[in-house]
Amino acid sequence: MSPADTAPGNTKARILDVAAALVARSPDGDVSTRAVCEAAGVGAPALYRHFGDKEGLLSAVVDHGFDQYLATKRGRGPGTDPVRDLRDGWDTHTDFALRNPNLYRLMNSPAMRTPPAAALESHRILTEDLRRAAEQGKLRLAPELAAQMIMSANVGVCLMLVSRPATFDDMTLSRRVRDAVHTAVFVPEVMADTVPGTGTSGTGTSGTGTSGTGTSGTATSGGDEARVPAVATRLGALLRQAPGTAFTPAESALLGEWLDRLSNTAPERP
Repeated sequence: MSPADTAPGNTKARILDVAAALVARSPDGDVSTRAVCEAAGVGAPALYRHFGDKEGLLSAVVDHGFDQYLATKRGRGPGTDPVRDLRDGWDTHTDFALRNPNLYRLMNSPAMRTPPAAALESHRILTEDLRRAAEQGKLRLAPELAAQMIMSANVGVCLMLVSRPATFDDMTLSRRVRDAVHTAVFVPEVMADTVPGTGTSGTGTSGTGTSGTGTSGTATSGGDEARVPAVATRLGALLRQAPGTAFTPAESALLGEWLDRLSNTAPERP
């Protein structure tokens, strides 16, 4: 082994590469520190010096692998259509999980006591895309709640696809769940333009709007009530983007809290 191979940085990188390869080939996604040390040609003290313990090593493996996935998101600037970015983001998330099933299960394992840094960055990118959608009046919920809904659904679908492929064998499942969640998150007009079959005859103008439960009967008040969360979400996003000087910091915080409450209040069921 050359002196370059034994340099601290190279040793750490070699341990990490070997651990990632062993995780990918493992039948259950688990590896032992002994197997990693033997394959990397290092002693246990070197592994523990660089990673602390087995959880630290596996957390580094997750960050290393997911870092490659996030590179595509970091490299792209925000598009003009945040809804398209969000749809593409869901699909690339699912594709990554299917191509890296062991790594993906490891990343979302309850045994990982500390959330990997890459997972937190992924959630931040998702929330930023949703804030852009809110600023354009396309979101019916506060971005933070919408991000929680989308991420939990996306991760749930992916875990089922990689953990129980014999049961969850419909490859359109991810797309169907994506569209269902986006229907709950975006205003009806967005989904009418994006997904065939969710147009104005469903939840749009004629569904809860003018001709469904619309102008006649209780439609106008019902339609107005349904629009309140979307309007509050957009106003909150715009005020955060350009706070202005009309309110004191305390008043701005209180107004933001009220708008978030309006955004996230579920409509009453008849």
